[in-house]
Amino acid sequence: MPQPVPTSSLPTVLLTGFDAFGGDSVNPSWLAAKALHDDVVHGHRCVAAQLPTTFAGSEGVLLKLLRTHKPSLVICLGLAGGRPAFSLERIAINVDDARIADNAGAQPVDAPVAMRGPAAYFSSLPIKSMQQSLMTAGIAAEVSQTAGTFVCNHVFYLLMHTLKRQRNRSTRGGFVHLPYLPGQGLPCMPLQDMVRGLRLAVACALVTKQDAVIGAGALN
Repeated sequence: MPQPVPTSSLPTVLLTGFDAFGGDSVNPSWLAAKALHDDVVHGHRCVAAQLPTTFAGSEGVLLKLLRTHKPSLVICLGLAGGRPAFSLERIAINVDDARIADNAGAQPVDAPVAMRGPAAYFSSLPIKSMQQSLMTAGIAAEVSQTAGTFVCNHVFYLLMHTLKRQRNRSTRGGFVHLPYLPGQGLPCMPLQDMVRGLRLAVACALVTKQDAVIGAGALN
């Protein structure tokens, strides 16, 4: 009888979420990512990791995760309070402009994420296909044109900038914002729906090699 393949030998999907910030005691992005840690989706092992909600600290953690796991797919998650759905982000822009201080007290204004980077990057996730997959399953989803200018966008831009500069550019990546949890604010979404939706999003991204509507690359 064939022996099961150890999950440690499977290609990796990296899922990141943030720690709590802005006075909240929890961050649904981390809770959703953590719930899929060690799950196997379409022959890929999901690895969840938490990023600090800081401009400086998130960079080092993300880059180390990319070097360590060499993932085939990366989905970074964040909280967007006030949004009602999975927000599949289309564009990361080369601007840090913080309305509030991050968890380390930093509050950059009109600062570049990368000094010599392009103005913006498109996500390389099949966001339109992912949206359709989520909506078909009864989970609210939308394509968002902006990830803001706080730490979420900082991480999104840094991810795409790093993937673009790798020799092997087969790794796909992007960013998804999640709503509040019940009790945090309105509109909100139950955690079990976020976890179910994230699993569907991962599966769709793994099997959809190219979105029918948009491509990937840099904006100059």
